[in-house]
Amino acid sequence: MVKVSVIMPVYNAEDYLKESIDCILDQTLEDWELICVDDGSKDNSLAMLNEYAANDSRIKVFHQENQGGGTARNVAITHATGDYLYCMDADDMINSDALEKLYYLALRKDLDVIIFQAINYDDKLDKTYHNDYYDMWEIADFVGDDVFNIDDLGDYIFKISVTPWCKFYNLDFVKRSDAKFAEGLIFHDNIFYWDVVFNAERMYFLREFLYTRRRHITSSTGAGDKRYISTITINNMIIERFIKYGYFEQYKEHLYNRKIRLVYRRFTEVQDQYKPFFFKNMKDDFQMLVDHELMEEALECLKPLYRSVFEDVIASKDYDEFKVLEAKRKAKPSTSIVKRVYRKILR
Repeated sequence: MVKVSVIMPVYNAEDYLKESIDCILDQTLEDWELICVDDGSKDNSLAMLNEYAANDSRIKVFHQENQGGGTARNVAITHATGDYLYCMDADDMINSDALEKLYYLALRKDLDVIIFQAINYDDKLDKTYHNDYYDMWEIADFVGDDVFNIDDLGDYIFKISVTPWCKFYNLDFVKRSDAKFAEGLIFHDNIFYWDVVFNAERMYFLREFLYTRRRHITSSTGAGDKRYISTITINNMIIERFIKYGYFEQYKEHLYNRKIRLVYRRFTEVQDQYKPFFFKNMKDDFQMLVDHELMEEALECLKPLYRSVFEDVIASKDYDEFKVLEAKRKAKPSTSIVKRVYRKILR
Protein backbone atom coordinates (compact mmCIF):
# COMPACT_ATOMS: atom_id res chain seq x y z
CA MET A 1 0.00 0.00 0.00
CA VAL A 2 1.24 3.51 -0.86
CA LYS A 3 1.70 5.64 2.25
CA VAL A 4 2.52 8.97 0.55
CA SER A 5 1.79 10.28 -2.92
CA VAL A 6 4.33 12.93 -3.93
CA ILE A 7 3.17 15.08 -6.83
CA MET A 8 5.55 17.17 -8.92
CA PRO A 9 4.66 19.52 -11.79
CA VAL A 10 7.60 19.82 -14.19
CA TYR A 11 8.32 22.55 -16.71
CA ASN A 12 11.77 23.10 -18.24
CA ALA A 13 13.46 21.89 -15.07
CA GLU A 14 16.34 19.86 -16.52
CA ASP A 15 18.95 21.84 -14.56
CA TYR A 16 17.40 20.95 -11.19
CA LEU A 17 15.28 17.86 -11.80
CA LYS A 18 17.86 15.24 -10.86
CA GLU A 19 18.54 16.83 -7.49
CA SER A 20 14.82 17.10 -6.72
CA ILE A 21 13.88 13.55 -7.71
CA ASP A 22 16.93 12.13 -5.95
CA CYS A 23 15.62 13.76 -2.75
CA ILE A 24 12.55 11.54 -3.05
CA LEU A 25 14.55 8.44 -3.96
CA ASP A 26 16.67 9.01 -0.84
CA GLN A 27 13.69 9.12 1.53
CA THR A 28 13.89 6.87 4.59
CA LEU A 29 10.21 6.08 4.01
CA GLU A 30 10.03 3.64 1.11
CA ASP A 31 6.29 3.26 0.54
CA TRP A 32 5.77 6.30 -1.68
CA GLU A 33 4.83 7.08 -5.25
CA LEU A 34 6.09 10.04 -7.24
CA ILE A 35 3.60 11.40 -9.78
CA CYS A 36 5.27 13.76 -12.24
CA VAL A 37 3.27 15.80 -14.73
CA ASP A 38 5.36 17.30 -17.48
CA ASP A 39 3.70 20.58 -18.46
CA GLY A 40 4.86 20.80 -22.05
CA SER A 41 8.57 21.17 -21.30
CA LYS A 42 10.74 22.28 -24.21
CA ASP A 43 13.99 21.03 -22.71
CA ASN A 44 15.10 17.52 -21.74
CA SER A 45 12.82 17.24 -18.69
CA LEU A 46 10.36 14.70 -20.11
CA ALA A 47 13.15 12.39 -21.29
CA MET A 48 14.74 12.58 -17.84
CA LEU A 49 11.41 11.74 -16.19
CA ASN A 50 10.86 8.77 -18.47
CA GLU A 51 14.34 7.45 -17.67
CA TYR A 52 13.64 7.67 -13.94
CA ALA A 53 10.27 5.93 -14.38
CA ALA A 54 11.89 3.13 -16.37
CA ASN A 55 14.22 2.42 -13.44
CA ASP A 56 11.75 2.75 -10.55
CA SER A 57 8.12 1.56 -10.71
CA ARG A 58 7.16 4.01 -7.96
CA ILE A 59 7.64 6.90 -10.39
CA LYS A 60 4.75 7.66 -12.75
CA VAL A 61 5.01 10.17 -15.56
CA PHE A 62 2.22 12.04 -17.35
CA HIS A 63 2.50 14.64 -20.06
CA GLN A 64 0.25 17.54 -21.06
CA GLU A 65 0.51 20.54 -23.33
CA ASN A 66 1.61 23.61 -21.41
CA GLN A 67 -1.26 24.67 -19.15
CA GLY A 68 0.56 25.85 -16.04
CA GLY A 69 1.53 24.43 -12.68
CA GLY A 70 -1.98 24.65 -11.24
CA THR A 71 -3.41 22.34 -13.89
CA ALA A 72 -0.46 19.98 -13.60
CA ARG A 73 -0.95 19.66 -9.84
CA ASN A 74 -4.68 19.05 -10.21
CA VAL A 75 -4.01 16.32 -12.79
CA ALA A 76 -1.43 14.71 -10.52
CA ILE A 77 -3.86 14.60 -7.58
CA THR A 78 -6.38 12.65 -9.68
CA HIS A 79 -3.75 9.93 -10.09
CA ALA A 80 -2.67 9.87 -6.43
CA THR A 81 -3.39 6.64 -4.52
CA GLY A 82 -1.55 7.18 -1.22
CA ASP A 83 -2.93 7.77 2.25
CA TYR A 84 -1.23 11.17 2.34
CA LEU A 85 -0.28 13.80 -0.20
CA TYR A 86 2.88 15.86 -0.55
CA CYS A 87 3.48 18.56 -3.19
CA MET A 88 7.07 18.89 -4.39
CA ASP A 89 8.46 21.47 -6.80
CA ALA A 90 10.82 20.26 -9.52
CA ASP A 91 13.64 22.65 -8.56
CA ASP A 92 13.61 22.27 -4.76
CA MET A 93 14.92 19.84 -2.15
CA ILE A 94 13.45 18.02 0.85
CA ASN A 95 15.21 16.37 3.79
CA SER A 96 15.71 12.63 3.42
CA ASP A 97 13.70 11.81 6.58
CA ALA A 98 10.87 14.28 5.91
CA LEU A 99 8.21 11.95 4.51
CA GLU A 100 8.75 9.41 7.30
CA LYS A 101 8.48 12.08 10.02
CA LEU A 102 5.41 13.64 8.46
CA TYR A 103 3.64 10.37 7.75
CA TYR A 104 3.93 8.96 11.27
CA LEU A 105 3.10 12.31 12.89
CA ALA A 106 -0.04 12.67 10.77
CA LEU A 107 -1.04 9.10 11.55
CA ARG A 108 -0.40 9.41 15.27
CA LYS A 109 -2.33 12.66 15.69
CA ASP A 110 -5.02 11.91 13.06
CA LEU A 111 -4.26 15.14 11.18
CA ASP A 112 -5.75 16.68 8.06
CA VAL A 113 -2.75 18.97 7.51
CA ILE A 114 0.76 19.41 8.89
CA ILE A 115 2.50 22.75 8.38
CA PHE A 116 6.29 22.88 8.62
CA GLN A 117 9.14 25.27 7.95
CA ALA A 118 11.28 25.88 4.88
CA ILE A 119 14.60 27.54 4.20
CA ASN A 120 15.55 29.49 1.06
CA TYR A 121 18.46 28.75 -1.25
CA ASP A 122 19.87 31.51 -3.45
CA ASP A 123 20.81 29.77 -6.69
CA LYS A 124 23.09 32.57 -7.86
CA LEU A 125 25.01 33.13 -4.61
CA ASP A 126 24.96 29.46 -3.59
CA LYS A 127 23.87 30.14 -0.02
CA THR A 128 20.84 29.52 2.18
CA TYR A 129 18.93 32.18 4.08
CA HIS A 130 15.86 32.54 6.28
CA ASN A 131 12.87 34.83 5.95
CA ASP A 132 9.77 35.31 8.07
CA TYR A 133 7.34 34.04 5.43
CA TYR A 134 8.75 30.51 5.44
CA ASP A 135 10.07 30.48 9.03
CA MET A 136 6.53 31.19 10.29
CA TRP A 137 7.71 31.61 13.88
CA GLU A 138 4.72 33.79 14.79
CA ILE A 139 2.20 31.07 14.00
CA ALA A 140 4.49 28.43 15.50
CA ASP A 141 4.63 30.29 18.82
CA PHE A 142 0.91 31.00 18.77
CA VAL A 143 -0.33 27.43 18.26
CA GLY A 144 2.45 25.70 20.18
CA ASP A 145 1.92 21.94 20.32
CA ASP A 146 -1.87 22.13 19.90
CA VAL A 147 -3.98 20.71 17.11
CA PHE A 148 -6.00 23.62 15.67
CA ASN A 149 -8.43 24.80 12.98
CA ILE A 150 -9.30 28.13 11.42
CA ASP A 151 -11.51 29.22 14.30
CA ASP A 152 -8.58 28.94 16.69
CA LEU A 153 -6.34 31.24 14.65
CA GLY A 154 -7.97 34.65 14.23
CA ASP A 155 -5.72 36.91 12.13
CA TYR A 156 -2.95 34.34 12.40
CA ILE A 157 -4.50 32.59 9.38
CA PHE A 158 -2.65 35.22 7.33
CA LYS A 159 0.68 34.34 8.96
CA ILE A 160 0.85 30.90 7.35
CA SER A 161 2.72 30.54 4.07
CA VAL A 162 0.27 29.51 1.34
CA THR A 163 2.82 27.33 -0.43
CA PRO A 164 1.82 23.63 -0.70
CA TRP A 165 5.35 22.25 -0.31
CA CYS A 166 5.56 23.27 3.36
CA LYS A 167 2.46 21.21 4.15
CA PHE A 168 1.57 17.53 4.32
CA TYR A 169 -2.04 16.54 3.60
CA ASN A 170 -4.38 13.67 4.29
CA LEU A 171 -5.33 12.77 0.70
CA ASP A 172 -8.88 11.72 1.54
CA PHE A 173 -9.39 15.06 3.28
CA VAL A 174 -8.13 16.95 0.21
CA LYS A 175 -10.53 15.10 -2.05
CA ARG A 176 -13.46 15.59 0.34
CA SER A 177 -12.76 19.31 0.61
CA ASP A 178 -12.61 19.55 -3.22
CA ALA A 179 -9.50 21.74 -2.89
CA LYS A 180 -8.13 22.70 -6.30
CA PHE A 181 -5.25 24.78 -7.59
CA ALA A 182 -6.27 27.73 -9.75
CA GLU A 183 -5.63 26.88 -13.39
CA GLY A 184 -3.98 29.06 -16.01
CA LEU A 185 -2.63 31.47 -13.37
CA ILE A 186 0.54 31.89 -11.37
CA PHE A 187 0.18 32.28 -7.58
CA HIS A 188 -2.29 29.41 -8.03
CA ASP A 189 -1.42 27.81 -4.69
CA ASN A 190 -3.32 30.56 -2.83
CA ILE A 191 -6.68 29.07 -3.76
CA PHE A 192 -5.71 25.54 -2.77
CA TYR A 193 -4.46 26.88 0.55
CA TRP A 194 -7.69 28.63 1.45
CA ASP A 195 -9.90 25.70 0.44
CA VAL A 196 -7.76 23.50 2.68
CA VAL A 197 -7.71 25.88 5.66
CA PHE A 198 -11.45 26.53 5.57
CA ASN A 199 -12.17 22.79 5.60
CA ALA A 200 -9.45 21.37 7.85
CA GLU A 201 -10.56 20.35 11.33
CA ARG A 202 -7.19 19.10 12.55
CA MET A 203 -4.04 21.04 11.67
CA TYR A 204 -0.67 20.92 13.38
CA PHE A 205 2.54 22.96 13.16
CA LEU A 206 5.82 21.06 13.14
CA ARG A 207 8.72 23.29 14.17
CA GLU A 208 11.28 21.78 11.80
CA PHE A 209 12.91 23.00 8.58
CA LEU A 210 12.31 20.08 6.23
CA TYR A 211 12.33 21.81 2.83
CA THR A 212 14.78 23.92 0.83
CA ARG A 213 13.21 26.34 -1.62
CA ARG A 214 15.39 27.27 -4.54
CA ARG A 215 15.13 30.91 -5.57
CA HIS A 216 16.06 31.76 -9.17
CA ILE A 217 14.92 34.30 -11.74
CA THR A 218 13.46 31.74 -14.16
CA SER A 219 10.75 30.64 -11.71
CA SER A 220 7.21 31.73 -12.59
CA THR A 221 6.85 33.77 -9.40
CA GLY A 222 10.22 35.46 -9.79
CA ALA A 223 10.13 36.47 -13.44
CA GLY A 224 8.21 39.76 -13.06
CA ASP A 225 6.54 39.33 -16.45
CA LYS A 226 2.98 39.79 -17.75
CA ARG A 227 1.80 36.75 -15.80
CA TYR A 228 2.01 38.84 -12.63
CA ILE A 229 -1.46 40.21 -13.39
CA SER A 230 -2.67 36.82 -12.13
CA THR A 231 -2.44 38.35 -8.67
CA ILE A 232 -5.53 40.46 -9.43
CA THR A 233 -7.69 37.44 -10.24
CA ILE A 234 -6.22 35.41 -7.40
CA ASN A 235 -6.96 38.08 -4.79
CA ASN A 236 -10.54 38.34 -6.02
CA MET A 237 -10.87 34.56 -5.83
CA ILE A 238 -9.58 34.64 -2.23
CA ILE A 239 -12.27 37.16 -1.26
CA GLU A 240 -14.85 34.92 -2.96
CA ARG A 241 -13.63 32.02 -0.80
CA PHE A 242 -14.10 34.05 2.37
CA ILE A 243 -17.64 34.90 1.27
CA LYS A 244 -18.36 31.27 0.34
CA TYR A 245 -17.29 29.93 3.73
CA GLY A 246 -18.93 32.72 5.74
CA TYR A 247 -15.78 34.48 7.00
CA PHE A 248 -15.86 37.68 4.95
CA GLU A 249 -17.46 39.97 7.55
CA GLN A 250 -14.99 38.82 10.19
CA TYR A 251 -11.95 39.51 8.00
CA LYS A 252 -13.13 42.16 5.52
CA GLU A 253 -10.83 44.90 6.81
CA HIS A 254 -7.83 42.64 6.48
CA LEU A 255 -8.93 41.40 3.05
CA TYR A 256 -9.46 44.85 1.54
CA ASN A 257 -6.06 46.06 2.74
CA ARG A 258 -4.37 42.83 1.77
CA LYS A 259 -5.72 43.01 -1.76
CA ILE A 260 -4.49 46.57 -2.38
CA ARG A 261 -1.13 45.80 -0.77
CA LEU A 262 -0.47 42.64 -2.76
CA VAL A 263 -1.70 43.93 -6.11
CA TYR A 264 0.36 47.09 -5.75
CA ARG A 265 3.37 45.10 -4.57
CA ARG A 266 3.25 42.92 -7.71
CA PHE A 267 2.91 46.07 -9.80
CA THR A 268 6.16 47.40 -8.30
CA GLU A 269 7.89 44.06 -8.97
CA VAL A 270 6.85 43.65 -12.60
CA GLN A 271 9.40 44.56 -15.26
CA ASP A 272 9.14 48.16 -16.49
CA GLN A 273 8.06 47.09 -19.98
CA TYR A 274 4.94 45.45 -18.51
CA LYS A 275 3.97 48.19 -16.06
CA PRO A 276 1.54 49.99 -18.45
CA PHE A 277 -0.18 46.65 -19.13
CA PHE A 278 -0.36 45.83 -15.43
CA PHE A 279 -1.60 49.31 -14.57
CA LYS A 280 -4.49 49.07 -17.02
CA ASN A 281 -5.63 45.78 -15.50
CA MET A 282 -5.17 47.10 -11.97
CA LYS A 283 -7.21 50.20 -12.75
CA ASP A 284 -9.99 48.18 -14.40
CA ASP A 285 -10.17 45.98 -11.32
CA PHE A 286 -10.17 48.87 -8.84
CA GLN A 287 -12.84 50.61 -10.93
CA MET A 288 -15.17 47.64 -10.38
CA LEU A 289 -14.97 48.33 -6.66
CA VAL A 290 -15.75 52.02 -7.27
CA ASP A 291 -18.90 50.94 -9.11
CA HIS A 292 -19.84 48.42 -6.39
CA GLU A 293 -22.31 49.04 -3.60
CA LEU A 294 -19.61 48.17 -1.05
CA MET A 295 -17.36 51.03 -2.18
CA GLU A 296 -17.88 53.17 0.94
CA GLU A 297 -17.36 50.21 3.24
CA ALA A 298 -14.14 49.29 1.46
CA LEU A 299 -12.73 52.82 1.67
CA GLU A 300 -13.49 52.99 5.37
CA CYS A 301 -11.56 49.74 5.87
CA LEU A 302 -8.44 50.84 3.99
CA LYS A 303 -5.42 52.10 5.89
CA PRO A 304 -4.21 55.58 4.79
CA LEU A 305 -1.35 54.34 2.63
CA TYR A 306 -3.43 51.72 0.80
CA ARG A 307 -6.28 54.18 0.36
CA SER A 308 -3.84 56.63 -1.23
CA VAL A 309 -2.62 53.95 -3.63
CA PHE A 310 -6.20 53.04 -4.52
CA GLU A 311 -7.23 56.68 -5.09
CA ASP A 312 -4.14 57.43 -7.18
CA VAL A 313 -4.88 54.46 -9.44
CA ILE A 314 -8.49 55.57 -9.91
CA ALA A 315 -7.47 59.21 -10.52
CA SER A 316 -4.93 58.32 -13.22
CA LYS A 317 -6.02 57.82 -16.81
CA ASP A 318 -2.88 55.82 -17.65
CA TYR A 319 0.43 54.58 -16.29
CA ASP A 320 2.28 57.82 -17.05
CA GLU A 321 -0.15 59.84 -14.93
CA PHE A 322 0.08 57.28 -12.16
CA LYS A 323 3.87 57.53 -12.15
CA VAL A 324 3.60 61.25 -11.41
CA LEU A 325 1.16 60.71 -8.53
CA GLU A 326 3.23 57.81 -7.25
CA ALA A 327 6.36 59.96 -7.14
CA LYS A 328 4.52 62.64 -5.16
CA ARG A 329 3.17 60.03 -2.73
CA LYS A 330 6.61 58.54 -2.16
CA ALA A 331 8.10 61.97 -1.49
CA LYS A 332 5.30 63.02 0.87
CA PRO A 333 5.88 60.87 4.00
CA SER A 334 7.73 62.90 6.58
CA THR A 335 7.77 60.77 9.71
CA SER A 336 9.91 57.69 10.20
CA ILE A 337 6.82 55.62 11.12
CA VAL A 338 5.04 56.42 7.86
CA LYS A 339 8.21 55.71 5.89
CA ARG A 340 8.54 52.31 7.53
CA VAL A 341 4.92 51.50 6.64
CA TYR A 342 5.58 52.49 3.02
CA ARG A 343 8.65 50.27 2.83
CA LYS A 344 6.62 47.38 4.27
CA ILE A 345 4.15 47.40 1.37
CA LEU A 346 7.02 46.85 -1.07
CA ARG A 347 8.44 43.80 0.69
